[in-house]
Amino acid sequence: MKVAVTTLAFCVAALLALGVVMLYSSMMAAPAGAHDLMMQLIWCAVGLVLCIMAAAFDYKLLKTLSWPIYTGALALAVAVFVPHLGLKINGAHRWIRWHGTTLQPSEFVKIAVIIMLAWFGERYQRKIHTWNYGINFPIIIIGLALGLIFFEPDRGQTILLATVSGAMLLIAGARWRHLLVPAAGGAAVLAFSLFHDSMRRGRILAWLHPDAHENGAALQAHQAMIGLGSGGWFGVGLGNGMRKFGYLPEIHTDFIFANIGEELGLVGTLLVVLAFVVIAVCGIYISLRARDVFGGLLAAGITLLISLQAVINIGVVTSALPNKGLPLPFISYGGSNLVALLAGVGILFSVARRAPAREPISKTAKDVEGISDNPFAARAT
Repeated sequence: MKVAVTTLAFCVAALLALGVVMLYSSMMAAPAGAHDLMMQLIWCAVGLVLCIMAAAFDYKLLKTLSWPIYTGALALAVAVFVPHLGLKINGAHRWIRWHGTTLQPSEFVKIAVIIMLAWFGERYQRKIHTWNYGINFPIIIIGLALGLIFFEPDRGQTILLATVSGAMLLIAGARWRHLLVPAAGGAAVLAFSLFHDSMRRGRILAWLHPDAHENGAALQAHQAMIGLGSGGWFGVGLGNGMRKFGYLPEIHTDFIFANIGEELGLVGTLLVVLAFVVIAVCGIYISLRARDVFGGLLAAGITLLISLQAVINIGVVTSALPNKGLPLPFISYGGSNLVALLAGVGILFSVARRAPAREPISKTAKDVEGISDNPFAARAT
C-alpha cells in the first residue's frame, strides 16, 4: 500500500508541477496571464490544504456527513440560477460569483454524489441487486444532481457524472440489465437535447465533418491537431509553441494537452497519459484493499472520475471525441476542478491509510484480526 500511495502522490505532484509550467507558457501572451496564473497557484494551495486535511480525516466519518455534503452541494448547484449570485457566460449558468471569486458548483456536486453512492452502496449492499435498491432509489440521488447540471447547461459534466454513477452502481452489485433502462432513457433525453441545441449540434457535425467546419466549430480541434503534429517527438521547446498566440482559443483550459504536445512533443504527451494510467492503477489497488465497502466504493468512484475526465479531455484534443468542455485533471486552468479533485485525492489517501495490513499467506482468515470486509479485496487476493 505504501508503494501505491507514494506513486499516486508522485504522479499527482508531477501533473500539478507540469500544469503550472504549461499554464505559464500558454498564458504568456495573454493580457491577464500573470493574474490568472497567480489565481491558479492560490487555488492549488487551497486544494493541497484540503488534500492534506482529507488524508488525515477518517473517511468513515463521511458516512454521517454524506447527506449534509450532498444537500449542500445541491444548494450550491441551485445558487447558479439565483440573480446577482449566479454568473451567466455564453448562455450557461455554471458559476457563482462571490467578492470577485468564481466557483463552479458542479465540480463539488460530483464528489458529493460519489460519497452518497458509496454510503448507499454499503448500507443496502444486500438489496442493491433488486430493482428498487439498484435503480429506483439511487436514481433519485443521481437524477437530482444530473438534472441541475443538465439545465445549466453542461452536457459534458452530465455525461461524466452519469457514467461514473452507473459504474459505481455496477461495482456495488446492481444488475447491468436493470441499468440498461435508465441508461437508454438518459441517452434518448441527451440525444433530443443535442438535436435541439444548435451550438452543440454544430459541435457534433464539426466532429463528424471537420474539413467542412475548419474555420468554425472545428477550429479548436483543427488547431489542436496542428499543434500536436508540429511538436514531433520532443516538441519545439518550452515556451516556443505558436498555438497560444491566438490560433487556439482556450488553450490554457480544455486544450492545454495540445500545448503540451506542441512544446514537449509526443514524449511529453505519452508521459502525461502514463501518469493518468498509473493514477488509475493506484486508485484501483486502493479500492481493492480498502477496509470496508464504503471505502472501496469511495476510492473506485474518485478513481473513475479522474480517469474518465482525463480520457474525455484527451479524446477531445485528439479529435477522437466531440468537444465537451472538460478540463484536463490537475493541469488545465480552473480552480474549482483543481480543488475538488485534490480533495478527492486526499480521500483516496485516507482510504489507503486505513486499509488493513497484508498478512502472511500462511495465515487463515480466522487467524487475522481486523480483516477487511471489503468484498472487492477478496476478489483481488
